[in-house]
Amino acid sequence: MKKVFLSAIIFCFTNILFAQNAKYTAAIKKNLAAMDISFKNPADLLNVANNFERIAVTEKNQWIPYYYAAFCQVNYGFMEKDKSKVDAIADKATALISKADSLSPANSEISCIKSMIASCHMMVDPMTRWMEYGMESSSNIETAMAQDATNPRPYFLKGQGLKYTPEQFGGGCEKAKPVLQTALDKYAGFKSASEIHPNWGKEITEKIMQDCK
Repeated sequence: MKKVFLSAIIFCFTNILFAQNAKYTAAIKKNLAAMDISFKNPADLLNVANNFERIAVTEKNQWIPYYYAAFCQVNYGFMEKDKSKVDAIADKATALISKADSLSPANSEISCIKSMIASCHMMVDPMTRWMEYGMESSSNIETAMAQDATNPRPYFLKGQGLKYTPEQFGGGCEKAKPVLQTALDKYAGFKSASEIHPNWGKEITEKIMQDCK
């Protein structure tokens, strides 16, 4: 009788966990769909960032919603035309990705966001900030590559950075193309850990590569 009772408890607990996980996954997927169309309107992108942060606060132990909140936040920073506001936006992204990092240390995807945040700071004033934030961005890309050799996103970020760096400073399409090709090769074989894990960048990599031809 005790075994039957215990089995019933385990069955109920398992069902509760499954329902909670399904609700969490559905919430992430809903906001990923919203994120995909929000790049046309920066204000919408910030709203999606706030949605992901609310999910993260509720779930507490999941790094993915903090990751996407930071991803939306830093992209919002790249699109902000008022440069006086960008540092605060990037700082918010740092706070979010730091929480993701505490939940999933040594994560290649998280290191990619750290690189993007450093680049966001740098773009406020590239000429005076390159030494600090340019080096920080590059360092995080190298870390991301070391943490997961199969991840195409650090190669995309490196190739994109080279493409938009003037040739006199070691950039340009000829420098970018082999790195972008490596990214595309890795995208071809990349399989996301789940339907809500990071899986972005292939289309823009293809576009940048096409621009260089």
